[in-house]
Amino acid sequence: MDDFADRTRREALAAVAGFSLGSTLTSSAFGQGIARPEEPVLVAYFSRTGNTRVVAGLIQRAFGADMFEIVPANPYPDEYLATVEQARQERDKGVEPPLKAKVPDIARYATVFLGLPIWGETAPPLIRSFLSSHDLSAKALLPFITHGGYGLGNSERVIARHAPRAQLRPAFTMQADQERQTMDRVNAWLGNRLAKPR
Repeated sequence: MDDFADRTRREALAAVAGFSLGSTLTSSAFGQGIARPEEPVLVAYFSRTGNTRVVAGLIQRAFGADMFEIVPANPYPDEYLATVEQARQERDKGVEPPLKAKVPDIARYATVFLGLPIWGETAPPLIRSFLSSHDLSAKALLPFITHGGYGLGNSERVIARHAPRAQLRPAFTMQADQERQTMDRVNAWLGNRLAKPR
């Protein structure tokens, strides 16, 4: 990760970590203040590399929220490019992969923070599955989204379409692109090493 991206990520995480439990939350990371959410609060998240999990943990601690990890019934491949290809096929075919578990008693929550990475310029297929499987009617829905530098794509439209009766709030977004940068840098290094014998 380059110094700027690393510094930006640390600053955003520090801003989220510094939230006060009893007051209006203000943070340049969120772009605007966030009032203490109506309780009870759930933080539901999907994370492949851990970036979204870190943000989920910070939000959970800030609000004393319950935490739920969104997990596929059939795990994605460990290999990055195989996961990318599987997710692309699921997206293109409109597949909503089955969940390993659902949130018990989702009806009791007034506020749901929903964490996800961007995959292929959109929300991962598993997020569509989560939203289709849970009634979020009249709940405050606050997405927090990590991405590898390509922005949000159509993820907010996907969330709005799959949770039409939720009270959707603006998303918190953060670039967290070390996996792609790592691949690019290692491949470039290997390409240079392989091309030039010593």
